[in-house]
Amino acid sequence: MGLQSTQSPAAASPQRLAVVLSHPIQYYAPWFRRIAAEASLTTRVFYLSDHGIASHQDAQFSRTFAWDTDLLSGYDHEFVPNSAKHPDVTHFQGLKNPGLRQALGSFKPDALLLFGYAYRPHLGLLMRRPAPVIFRGDSHLLGGPPPSRLKRWLLNRIYARCAAFLPVGRANADYFRHYGVPEAKLFPAPHCVDQSHFAITSTRQAEAAQLRASLHIPSTARVVLFAGKLMPKKRPDLLLAAFIQARAPGAHLVFSGDGEMLESLKAVAAGNPHIHFLPFANQSAMPARYLLGDVFVLPSEGRHETWGLATNEAMHLERPVILSDHVGCHADLLIPGQTGWLFPAGDQAALAGVLHEALSLPQEKLATMGRAAAQHAAAFNYDNATAGLLAAVKSVARTS
Repeated sequence: MGLQSTQSPAAASPQRLAVVLSHPIQYYAPWFRRIAAEASLTTRVFYLSDHGIASHQDAQFSRTFAWDTDLLSGYDHEFVPNSAKHPDVTHFQGLKNPGLRQALGSFKPDALLLFGYAYRPHLGLLMRRPAPVIFRGDSHLLGGPPPSRLKRWLLNRIYARCAAFLPVGRANADYFRHYGVPEAKLFPAPHCVDQSHFAITSTRQAEAAQLRASLHIPSTARVVLFAGKLMPKKRPDLLLAAFIQARAPGAHLVFSGDGEMLESLKAVAAGNPHIHFLPFANQSAMPARYLLGDVFVLPSEGRHETWGLATNEAMHLERPVILSDHVGCHADLLIPGQTGWLFPAGDQAALAGVLHEALSLPQEKLATMGRAAAQHAAAFNYDNATAGLLAAVKSVARTS
């Protein structure tokens, strides 16, 4: 999937773009700031929950937390009160925003950017559209059984109600095509993270060195890093078993994160001085976590890892990656042998072989792959995502 030019189209008057999103998300706030700088758009983001700003319990992280980075400044936004009986951004019924349609009506949008359909308010907007809908999602068909006839029938009809789509990558674009979206409605807008936050600095390198020392890992030892929620779909258990099988002398494995599998992983690793666990780290601490590792691994299985934005983060910090072929970003970010390695999802022996190969490379070869990873990932940025959005808005304005 090609990335588009960052040139902004000229417009006689700004198009009014309403963005509807379940809650503030650390990956999207910098993009909204970038969009706000576009003279051709007047944008307002409508949030349906304050999850991530106020402290909330996250069952997958097994803790209460709020993000420690600025998610609200630099762009126009509005919180629409959520009156759901059990507020929850992970469930269809967890959002109930009766004031949303009135809030959108007051803004008078020319186009509506909608993130997903898996909430009641989102589906309501698709059924009765206040403006032409530009759809943003990141699903794919990698792993798992073929979709049922009923699901295909439903999604064909849901997507037929959208005027344009912003596929995040190749697998996502193929997903939309599978459900009948014509090519003319696809405007690539790559998944990306704030590259300025994930940059190598001397301070972060010092923090990573301190982390190594705290874990009693020698400065010259190779480190495999997993960073994320310790949950079945991400397969940290597979990585642990493959690392043990790989028998890489002197190498260490670090799990960074919390979740339901933490205790079972610790039980398997008990007594092994080369396997370590670090607790959940908020966004400000993550760069040092990635720099602690020499290679980053995301072994997820099934269709749950729709992209894997931790991959972007690790690559910006010059870390080669090992991904399963179910991770949504692999066709876009992973160039086998150059930016990392690919293995068949769920295949412990294959992952062990890849780990052994990676950990056997000379340090300079790993560093060369890390630099190639950062160079390749650099094209997945907010300028190119904005270019896709602007092209979609222009298309919607032309056809509405």
